Amino acid sequence: MSKSQETYSKKEKEKKRLKKKKEKDEKRQERKSNSLGGSLDKMMAYIDEHGNISDTPPDPDKKIEFDLEDIDISIPKQEEFDMDAERKGRIDFFNTDKGFGFIKEVETNESYFVHYKGLIDDVTEGDKVSFELEKGMKGLNAINVKKIP
Repeated sequence: MSKSQETYSKKEKEKKRLKKKKEKDEKRQERKSNSLGGSLDKMMAYIDEHGNISDTPPDPDKKIEFDLEDIDISIPKQEEFDMDAERKGRIDFFNTDKGFGFIKEVETNESYFVHYKGLIDDVTEGDKVSFELEKGMKGLNAINVKKIP
């Protein structure tokens, strides 16, 4: 008679595998019996008229209807302004080594980039200047920058 092919370690591994499977099934059954879930209605969440999450459906009498045309889903258009108009400002920052700086417009306090190629006169920080604007790669740039007294 031949000897069985199953060794002691194979039997032990099989016992461990069956034990883990049994424990896993027991845990699953326990979770299933203790779960609060069930129907879809118990799991639903609603948002009331104030934007708070609640478990009761909203009152249909408080429903507000909107026209689709009233909803803006894009960026609002910028106000058009004359880019050729001469503006006045003050040099807020200027790095002579690198050749660029920023001008702060007096009326709107907007800050605009200025490159040394856009300068007509030599400028330093704090100088009052007049300038025009042009559209650059990253926004509006000041050009034709002149010192004013």
